[in-house]
Amino acid sequence: MKPPYEISIEILKYISQISEKIGEINAKYLIKTNPTLRKQNQIKTIHSTLSIEGNTLTEEQITAIIENKRVVGPEKDITEVINALGVYKNINKLKPHNEKDFLKAHKLLLKNLITNSGKYRKQSVGIVKGSKVEHVAPPFENVPYLMNGLFEYLKDKSELTLIKSCVFHYEMEFIHPFLDGNGRMGRLWQTLILMQDYPIFEFLPFETLIANNQEAYYKALSQSEKEGKSTKFIEYMLKIIDNSLSNLLINSNKRLSGNERITIFLEQNSSEFTRKDYMNFFKEISSATASRDLKNAVTNRIIDKFGDKKTTKYRKY
Repeated sequence: MKPPYEISIEILKYISQISEKIGEINAKYLIKTNPTLRKQNQIKTIHSTLSIEGNTLTEEQITAIIENKRVVGPEKDITEVINALGVYKNINKLKPHNEKDFLKAHKLLLKNLITNSGKYRKQSVGIVKGSKVEHVAPPFENVPYLMNGLFEYLKDKSELTLIKSCVFHYEMEFIHPFLDGNGRMGRLWQTLILMQDYPIFEFLPFETLIANNQEAYYKALSQSEKEGKSTKFIEYMLKIIDNSLSNLLINSNKRLSGNERITIFLEQNSSEFTRKDYMNFFKEISSATASRDLKNAVTNRIIDKFGDKKTTKYRKY
């Protein structure tokens, strides 16, 4: 059964704005950002999604862990980061419609943190804020059935991916299928669903904006539960995604350097190529700029040059 929600004016507005910004990002090749920027954004994603759950490690400490440097901090926090790094590094291997992959991801995220990682809960749970019970999750006996229905919903091709990702995130939080790790799984799986149609989301740390105002995140979840439909949460998440795309465009509103162009081109072209091929890929650059890019790449041993004059070709070094 399709989870309940309504298409509001806010939702239509954000979908339109998001679509325009994704188009602009694709046109500027930002979808193929350099490896350093990808690494930075992945660190931001992991830092933000774990900080929402109380992890105390900084971005600098997470970077140190990636570089195999010694980090002083709570053992639990370090384990959470190591687990998350493993999952996000291999996120492309996970299939958003596959419930077994969902359980596998949870097992990896919560490895050595809880005894029943990768398994749905076998007891009743509630979420308490202060002295108030905010949410009583459905009985544990219903979890397998409810989650199976949610994954069936993901297969509905008549639904927009942007909306499906938000609905799944909310409904999963409502079902609360695990004893721990529900929040980070909701955010991870929304990213994975979005990546189906928009690969840029692999490197877009929208979790940062959630972490900066967690109260609004939990308020949107609470409002949707009170109304019995995910409309408010969809509006909230689409706003977060829209703002994240805006930040990416603002921070990347610069001309690509020669090294960045070469990196982007080589990611798409692993075979031999000519200067003409390079210029056809970057139609906005002049022949002089193309020659300079290629010459510098040869000097830096990024690419290899062979042939002479009109027969000159290049390949990855």
